[in-house]
Amino acid sequence: MALRLPPFQPLPPPPSDCQLLDVALSTLRPTQMCVGMAEIRSRQSDFAKDSPEERRQYLRQKPTPLVRSQAGDLWMVDRHHRLRGLMEVDPGATAFGYVALDLPYKDPQQVLEALHQRGWLYLFDGRGLGPFPPHALPEKLTDTQDDPYRSLVWKLKRERVIAAAPLIPFHEFRWGAWLRSRALPPFSSERLEPALPSARALARSRGASHLAGWQGAALSP
Repeated sequence: MALRLPPFQPLPPPPSDCQLLDVALSTLRPTQMCVGMAEIRSRQSDFAKDSPEERRQYLRQKPTPLVRSQAGDLWMVDRHHRLRGLMEVDPGATAFGYVALDLPYKDPQQVLEALHQRGWLYLFDGRGLGPFPPHALPEKLTDTQDDPYRSLVWKLKRERVIAAAPLIPFHEFRWGAWLRSRALPPFSSERLEPALPSARALARSRGASHLAGWQGAALSP
């Protein structure tokens, strides 16, 4: 199963002299339809252990790339899992972000179309169906759906079966789409264990070698 995503432009990193914005998470609009709730719960647990000062220090080191419309509305184009995990702990939390792109549009649909042309939207739902039109995206981060295959890929990355590929938008979803096309035992984001042995073997196989982050059997622990 291949994702029908447009060619993408890499996200620009924050400039060295960039002024970070302190933004309320509840005001940020997502650019993807779903998340992996296993990763959300893990990040939620991590944030719950930290003091507010420790959270702020961590978030300042991991600023969120933002797209700003002419009306001042903000879309987050990364960090969905990290920030939703924080919102589960503190719904009124703020985080640091930087403007990766200013767009000369007030109409949200024009903004979304511009992001779609850059490959900065993920328009598939939690069952892998799509692509949906950009206006189908949720308006709030907390309204994103659960995709258990995204959770499964997060676990494989934590185990270093799959390597990170930060320059490729929706890298984990591309892996999830490929695993979705293979036969796996029934599983969920709350219970990944039944699928993990088969998923590990598939991710290390030659059949996955075309995917960025493929480690192969020899490089896997």
